[in-house]
Amino acid sequence: MLELARTNTSLTGAPLRHAQRLVATWQPLADLCFSDLLLFAPVGGEEGQRFFVLAQVRPTTAQTLYPTDLVGKIVNEDDRPVVARTWRKGEVVSGEATVIAGTEPVLVQGIPVRHHDELVGVVSRETAVASGRRPGELERQYSEVFDAFAGMVADGTFPFAIEVELDDAPRVADGVIVLDDALRVRFASPNAISSLHRMGIYSNAEGMQLAAIGFGHHAAEAARRTRLPVIEEFERAETTVLVEAIPLLAGSHVSGALLLVRDVTDLRQRDRILMSKDATIREIHHRVKNNLQTVAALLRLQGRRLTSEEARGAIEESERRVRSMALVHEVLSREMGDVVALADLVSPLARAVEETVSTPELRLRFEVHGDAGEVPGEVATPLAVVLNELMQNAVDHGFAATGHWANGTVRIDLARDGDVLVIDVADNGVGLPDGFSLEESTGLGLSIVRALVTGELAGSIELRNDDGARARLRIPVQAQERAVP
Repeated sequence: MLELARTNTSLTGAPLRHAQRLVATWQPLADLCFSDLLLFAPVGGEEGQRFFVLAQVRPTTAQTLYPTDLVGKIVNEDDRPVVARTWRKGEVVSGEATVIAGTEPVLVQGIPVRHHDELVGVVSRETAVASGRRPGELERQYSEVFDAFAGMVADGTFPFAIEVELDDAPRVADGVIVLDDALRVRFASPNAISSLHRMGIYSNAEGMQLAAIGFGHHAAEAARRTRLPVIEEFERAETTVLVEAIPLLAGSHVSGALLLVRDVTDLRQRDRILMSKDATIREIHHRVKNNLQTVAALLRLQGRRLTSEEARGAIEESERRVRSMALVHEVLSREMGDVVALADLVSPLARAVEETVSTPELRLRFEVHGDAGEVPGEVATPLAVVLNELMQNAVDHGFAATGHWANGTVRIDLARDGDVLVIDVADNGVGLPDGFSLEESTGLGLSIVRALVTGELAGSIELRNDDGARARLRIPVQAQERAVP
């Protein structure tokens, strides 16, 4: 909408933001009047001659007149004289026309949109002449509330200066309660009455204060006091209701309020189940981490009792591998959902290796750069083992075996190429020996790396000399979305 307005109209700055807020909050208006709403702004340089359709909204309470999108269409004054008269007079105008790009007759009501004293555009309410909907008390009440909103749009008090954004915000179809200026119930829609019944409220609410019937009244009172919409959620009789209270303004006077009521009991029960499930999964990861750390401690104790250097080295390698897997579960035990940010896993892993190999005489620096986003837990565990082996290999073969520790650095670069993780583990040590081949390598560490990368992770690994040794991993991983309840 911003780009459309800047390209085709003279709207900018605060008036344009006002129009944006209107479009963000006008769905209830379309539902209340059972009509399509179009937002028109005059085409730049031709004010009052041609109008540009900036936005449109269809009612969820009635059939739309415009199944096709009209946004971006330019309408001449001859096609919408009501819109042109509304723009010139700056007041609400009604008339008849035909649907845009059609022949069906429609009733058109033009409502001026003001921001302070500046005319921003025109909202066109377009209603079929023969709607097929039999008018009744609900239609009459909804129409009166819409007229109140139309007056607020015309004098610039709607939309409000703040926006209330909720994924599960109540809608007109969920239930409507209309309050008078004393916040007594003037009308309650059938769906709103059903919500009251589910809360154990069976008394006739008409003419009653909300508090008198046992319904949450704080949102309505706050909306009247602040002259701004207020959201409240409360529970009664094992039923959870979400209420949005919107004040109805007539100049400086609050003439009443519109309450949109939604029964969100099922949603909240689902949220509690998801939270319980997530807490259980995190507790499992925590216990697995504790068990793996216990195994690592037992291996360390066993290694201290060995006299064979070869056996002790094998035990130490096993301990490191177990600790790298424990680290994955530690990270997952802190996270919501079953995915983990790769940088949050690799950084502590690098620190652990650095602390293990460093002594006062021999020091290496481990650096982690880049961000590869999130990966699922089933990828994180084998990947942690792979990176642990590659970092340890860099220490053992790039520096330790030759004594080249001066300014030694092991660098891990994380990146993502579409759905492929690209991870480099590079050191500035002595590099790979002449004639080195990963496929012919018999070392246990590289054998584990090759098996996990090409087998379990379905990726590839490349080792080459590059001012030292460099290992590049390419691992396909689908884009992950954190599962947060």
